[in-house]
Amino acid sequence: MSDRNALPAQTQPAATRRQMIVGTTAAAVGLAMCSIDASAAAEDGIVHSAEAIHQERSFQASRKRVYEALTDAQEFHKVSLLSAAVQSGATGGKPTEMVSEAGGAFALFGGYITGRFLELSPHERIVQAWRSQSWQAGDFSIVKFELTDQGSGTKLVLSHGGFPDGTSEHLAAGWKANYWEPLEKYFSGMK
Repeated sequence: MSDRNALPAQTQPAATRRQMIVGTTAAAVGLAMCSIDASAAAEDGIVHSAEAIHQERSFQASRKRVYEALTDAQEFHKVSLLSAAVQSGATGGKPTEMVSEAGGAFALFGGYITGRFLELSPHERIVQAWRSQSWQAGDFSIVKFELTDQGSGTKLVLSHGGFPDGTSEHLAAGWKANYWEPLEKYFSGMK
């Protein structure tokens, strides 16, 4: 011990050790009670107030074409050129970068959106760890695209969760302006 007047632990009186144990236990219980109070709405660690985005779109293109437009760097770059972000000049004109394999990184819209592919099930499902450059370091969300046949076209279901609080409206509008509308233009121009 650094204090010369303190007794070594083994020579302290028993009452002091008991007091320390009781004090430590009381502090631990107090911390636990604070945690319970702070997470009363989140019993068992479950947060019930988290925001999420669920959007469904239909495209007049095969699942293969939709999948490739979202996972092939050259194809996605063509789509992104039709987006509101690129049209406004906000992306700096950098090309799309994409390594289309599980664990592969991507940089979209001039690096404004970055992340990694977590799962790629060709023509069926794409799961990404996805983030905006404007978010705090280390903040990532999960984006999932599910593709199913719908007549001669494809139904795409987007699930996006885990993003920072207060960003849902901006993100929901961004999906429309930078993904869905450009994809519709892209596919209509390919006919």
